[in-house]
Amino acid sequence: MTPGCYTALATPFAGTDVDINGLERLIEFQIANGITGILAVGTTGESPTLTWDEHHRVVDTVARTTTGRCLCVAGTGSNNTQEAMAAATHAANAGVDAVLLVDPYYNGPSSLEIRREYVAPVAEAIPGTIVIPYVIPGRTGAQLLPEDLAILHADYPNVHTVKEATGNLDNMRRTRTCCGPDYTILSGDDSLTVDMMIDPGIGAAGVISVISNVAPAAVSEMVRLILEGDVDGGRRVNNALAPLFDLVTVKTIEPTPYGNVVCRARNPLALKTLMALLGMPAGGCRRPLGRMTRQGFDAVLAAARRVQEEAPEMLQPVAEFFNVDISRRLDDPKIQQGLVYDKY
Repeated sequence: MTPGCYTALATPFAGTDVDINGLERLIEFQIANGITGILAVGTTGESPTLTWDEHHRVVDTVARTTTGRCLCVAGTGSNNTQEAMAAATHAANAGVDAVLLVDPYYNGPSSLEIRREYVAPVAEAIPGTIVIPYVIPGRTGAQLLPEDLAILHADYPNVHTVKEATGNLDNMRRTRTCCGPDYTILSGDDSLTVDMMIDPGIGAAGVISVISNVAPAAVSEMVRLILEGDVDGGRRVNNALAPLFDLVTVKTIEPTPYGNVVCRARNPLALKTLMALLGMPAGGCRRPLGRMTRQGFDAVLAAARRVQEEAPEMLQPVAEFFNVDISRRLDDPKIQQGLVYDKY
């Protein structure tokens, strides 16, 4: 895959329906701000709650709109190899450059089974399309290991990239050792991207980013600077964006009549809350994701205000493209209505 920044695009909703017009605007925003590529219907795009018809419509829209303008990746993973193959074939026929296969979740196959019974059949079915394994054991309860990635890389020319979201730098170094210097490692964790890129034992080529939904120019610039050897410049951008990176999962302690409980607002809940707050097409998340708690929302608001106050250029492209006054929106309580649970 081409080194750079790929946005794991949120899927906007209008009421209960996918907002195709809003989706097209989000794609145009990404392209206008120099993104390397767009990932359709990943976790950030709420793939678990889309019907397959909706899934295909989103992939078709992103593929059509990005052709000749930036790269297109389609999330086609499943815990059912037949479904993954069907989705990958559809995406390949739609003209995507690559498909992303998250490790099968819930049924928990071994790494050997993930390689032999899942990734390999898809790679064989679409030999002209890049197949990117997505390793995120914290979500899936399964993990394709570096040794099996290396076997896939040796056996299938179209399996030469991984989205690495284990959070384990030693695992990433093992992937580089097993797969060799030409293998592409993409960060799947915004907060680790810089460390993964500058570590000579990892040598990540960029990121599939969540936060580039709202800051595509800035995240792209961060990656570009590091690829060009300007680590200090890349770190400066990273530090300016750091409050937003913390929003991928927002953890709060919430009171109930029976005692306190931990609430983890997982991606894309905080992201879509931020997008709605900024005036971008978003809509809510589909159930079973809901809304932010007041404490969670306050964390989102504080992060946005900090970036707007300390580095307003990070969010300026949102203001210009969507014609919004970000500072005003961040101080308007009416805009917050509907974004927060009003009780526990």
